[in-house]
Amino acid sequence: MIVGIEGMVLLERWSYVDAFYFMSLIATSQGPTRSPSTAGGMVFASAMAFVSVGATISSIAFIFGPLFGTLFKEGIDYLGKEERKVKERVSPKQDRPVTPQDKE
Repeated sequence: MIVGIEGMVLLERWSYVDAFYFMSLIATSQGPTRSPSTAGGMVFASAMAFVSVGATISSIAFIFGPLFGTLFKEGIDYLGKEERKVKERVSPKQDRPVTPQDKE
């Protein structure tokens, strides 16, 4: 973010507030409300878009990945328990011995 803000201030002569707002919108993939007017600013903004969006996705995955993994594992365990319960209800009970009449 800092590199992007400084780049936009130097290349486009924007204020720090405008450059911060621009980079925030680029990093979160919302699209900026203002466009760079110089060719250098456009190329720099394009490069920063690739870097900042990737960095944002990586940060989210790093921060929330363990939480999602835990929730996914608990969900799979829950489904396994429910499946066993259903199988126990549906499968016939083996309380009595099998007789020849049962085999017919």
